[in-house]
Amino acid sequence: MPFETPDFLGTRLHRPVAVLGAGVSGCGACALLSRLGANAVVYDRNGVEFDREAAGRHELVIFSPGFPLHHPWLELARKSGCICMAEIDFASLFWCGRVVAVTGTNGKTTLTEFLAHALCGAGAKARAAGNIGFPFSRLAAEEDGGVPEATAVCEVSSFQAEQLGHFSADALLWTNFAEDHLERHESLRAYFDAKWELVVRTSKGRFFAGSSVARFAGQFGRALPAEACVQTEGLAADPRLKGTVFESYPQRENFALAEAWWRAEGLDRAVLLAAARSFRLGRHRLARVATVDGVTFWNDSKATNFHAVEAALAGFREPVVLIAGGRSKGGDIGGFARRIAPKVANAALIGETGPVLAAAFEACGVAHACFAVFEDAVRAAAAVAPAGGHVLLSPGFASFDMFRSYEDRGDRFESAVKDLHPARV
Repeated sequence: MPFETPDFLGTRLHRPVAVLGAGVSGCGACALLSRLGANAVVYDRNGVEFDREAAGRHELVIFSPGFPLHHPWLELARKSGCICMAEIDFASLFWCGRVVAVTGTNGKTTLTEFLAHALCGAGAKARAAGNIGFPFSRLAAEEDGGVPEATAVCEVSSFQAEQLGHFSADALLWTNFAEDHLERHESLRAYFDAKWELVVRTSKGRFFAGSSVARFAGQFGRALPAEACVQTEGLAADPRLKGTVFESYPQRENFALAEAWWRAEGLDRAVLLAAARSFRLGRHRLARVATVDGVTFWNDSKATNFHAVEAALAGFREPVVLIAGGRSKGGDIGGFARRIAPKVANAALIGETGPVLAAAFEACGVAHACFAVFEDAVRAAAAVAPAGGHVLLSPGFASFDMFRSYEDRGDRFESAVKDLHPARV
């Protein structure tokens, strides 16, 4: 379908558009601008700087979620009279289909991918987009804005949610809520309020929230309608899900939310169950890598916060050898160590938070050691793990101190495991 430019943008697309950030979101914005016939100029902290002279050359600025709302470049752009829009917000202006938004501290990527998978299984036109690594703007560009019957299942992070001005959703699924991203949000309440912006922007009656979201909503004085609350914790085993990725926690939580929305949409439950049976998790999500000399190695590199690590550890009957650490995102590291100590037999600690974690585990009486080289941590973890035991990479922190991304971290882990004993992996 032909793109229609909103009136408030006027002729602003006739001049070069500034794109702040050269990462995935920035590239997606450039792809959409190209489809609109507009020219983009990319500015990045590791490349071309956005200064006063640059600001004067633009009327529209599209920025990546890594830029906080009060970033100096955005303040400069506003003072120069530019309209500043987040990438996901800009993309929403050129999408004519439905939007199902998914957010949460953990599980949102899996739920996003599963809903798109299930909808396609039901014969619908649906694609996963957003914070999963495939920007909404790229989807809008590739689909020429979509068609009214198309559905974008869009993962939205708190960084994106706090930047919204035009984005709206036909439905919102909020998986869970726990301490995270306090390096960006000034408090736990601010983090919750960032995500709450999505509630405000969702059609009435199509909001589904997990148990922990409901608890924090009450704590922060936010009223949730009864029909929005989905019991996601403490659910009994469901024989329908046996043999699927949703058979146990933490994925059981995702299915409960998917089923609640599916039911509200009046869709065939049998199709959802068939989709659950054929669905496969993406990489780096509590995946078995190999068993070497009787020790099983697990890659959970996507666990970048405390809640994700605790969920992973809950799936093991006996204490594991844990590889953890990275770049801090704020939060109570001591409290985190105390909570997981009963599930950790030994810890191999890496990254910037390694020394702080070491002190926290020392206070809990958990054996540990710090490693400057990641592969040394893997080898040491393998050496102390008993036959029949488990080595779990579930870092609990961001990857950017030692790695390009959590995917890079997971790939390095799998490579290191294969190097332990290639013939036995």
